[in-house]
Amino acid sequence: MDKSVHKLVDKRVGKFEDNSVDKQISNQSGAPTWLNMWSNYLTHTPFSQSAQAVSASHILQQLIEASLQGDSCIATDSTQLEALGDLAVSSEIAMTQVAPCVYDQQGLALYRYWHLEQRLADQICRLKRQTTQLIDISSYQALLNDPHQQAALKMVMQQWLSIITGGPGTGKTYTLARIIAALNQLIPDIRIAMAAPTGKAAQRMQEALQNSFNDPKLLESGLVTDELRHQSTQTLHRLLGMGHQQIPRFHAKRPLPYDVIVVDEASMLDLNLATLLFEAVPDACRIILLGDANQLASVDVGSVLADLQQVKALTDNRVQLKNSRRFSDKAKIGQLARFIQAQQDQNDQNQVLSKLELEIVKPSTLQAIALSDDMPDLIQLEYLPQQHDFEVEPYQQKLMYGFQGYVETLKGYLQSIEPEREIERVIQSFDDYRILAAVRHGALGIEQLNRYAEHWLNQQLKQIAIGDWYVGRPVMMTYNDYQLGISNGDIGICFKHRSQSQQFEVFFPSLNKWIAAHRLPRNMQTAFALTIHKSQGSEFRHTAVVFDQAAEKLLSQELIYTAITRAKKVVTLLADPNALLQALTIRTVRRSGLVQKINLDRL
Repeated sequence: MDKSVHKLVDKRVGKFEDNSVDKQISNQSGAPTWLNMWSNYLTHTPFSQSAQAVSASHILQQLIEASLQGDSCIATDSTQLEALGDLAVSSEIAMTQVAPCVYDQQGLALYRYWHLEQRLADQICRLKRQTTQLIDISSYQALLNDPHQQAALKMVMQQWLSIITGGPGTGKTYTLARIIAALNQLIPDIRIAMAAPTGKAAQRMQEALQNSFNDPKLLESGLVTDELRHQSTQTLHRLLGMGHQQIPRFHAKRPLPYDVIVVDEASMLDLNLATLLFEAVPDACRIILLGDANQLASVDVGSVLADLQQVKALTDNRVQLKNSRRFSDKAKIGQLARFIQAQQDQNDQNQVLSKLELEIVKPSTLQAIALSDDMPDLIQLEYLPQQHDFEVEPYQQKLMYGFQGYVETLKGYLQSIEPEREIERVIQSFDDYRILAAVRHGALGIEQLNRYAEHWLNQQLKQIAIGDWYVGRPVMMTYNDYQLGISNGDIGICFKHRSQSQQFEVFFPSLNKWIAAHRLPRNMQTAFALTIHKSQGSEFRHTAVVFDQAAEKLLSQELIYTAITRAKKVVTLLADPNALLQALTIRTVRRSGLVQKINLDRL
């Protein structure tokens, strides 16, 4: 295939975020111009001599549309293959005869995604085939009381690839800290890398690890060294040394220099990033994946963690943690999470909302919630009117309740004679609350919510924005900027410049870094409200989740599960009834060939 075509497709797919209405491809409005041009381009000479142009173009468009939804392949039949002609080749000859499409028992795929699955399957099999030395872990078993956590410790000692999954509060990081402490004792001069797919997830990972390494019981064991207590985390892109061209510095011929590699929030791993990572893992290196298999899959193509959960040959490489410390049996957020998972086999959708209202939360009017450390967790639900022309402003106003504490800390900062002493309080207050929505556009999409929030904040503080900037503006980076050292997902807060009070600076807590506001790109996204995908890897004491009619066709169990489990104390649901029903009952299953490629006589 023409390299320029590859670049065009990669650019379009790479920028896609599948929880955004504006980036969905509508079958009713037809395929976008670029997709029509690309598919028509390939169905004619010199790329094809035998394709049935109209049918082949339609099939190619289906493939791209599927990839934009995260699928690596589509179902196919002999009629479609005949229509494609020499644009598709069988997997048996794909390595020697390159074509835009490849077909095998799993379906029809673009060559890129078929090849990525082949490469990733090869690496999984390589790690599985390696044998490990027997390690006596009897002296470390007492570090963990939960049988599932003990099983995870045993697995990591016996396997090069380990997959540890579990819901919120099941102790994934707690267990990991004890596993790493034991490995640190057992392997002299051990080299450990800790990473996550986004900057925010890496920050949360570091905070959770530091808390776990400072646990009194673990400290008493004498296994925690200063190196472990100061163990740093990074994004996977930084770990692999990926620069502006997205070409990794570390790969199969130049593997990563580590003995243990840990990846948190592994549900966010897409097919391309997972392949690059596993190819860079050296022999005799343990790789540990942590994640929640019920969360959203990656934004880009693939659902790697979910696929690895299905590979029978990897049964010994998986442990699921089941006992939640954060959400007890009586905790409302935990009950809602379990309620969502229980709807997988629900046939009578008409009863779902009634059951939710009876067992979990009764609908009412949203109220301001005063947060405290010892408060029981709670859920509040208000239904949006089902007519299309209802007045939105009162609901936008209610969503501001959660930011009242943030306003008060900002007032303290602005009035203080030593404002820098107030910055930590402002940061902590902002992290107490976040609005999560499924869509970008519309009256209750993140763009409008962010505009309303900044107008409301500036009214509360009696300040006027200068250009895009004002005290208290939270911003999120939407791509990796290697010159500034900021990653996709990093969030900062705007303050007055520390030495030039007429200017602004932005502090990024995850990086402990100040950057002058004028140096930041103008497309920095205001972050009072986030898409649910962008919230992965984050935790807030109070999370407001907004599902309006515009989001109805995009919602799923994975989306609402991910949203509500970002909260530690309070979940506020503001939802259209039909949209909420969709979120509770529809499960997303991505089509992939990875499971079968790993299982096909490889192990």
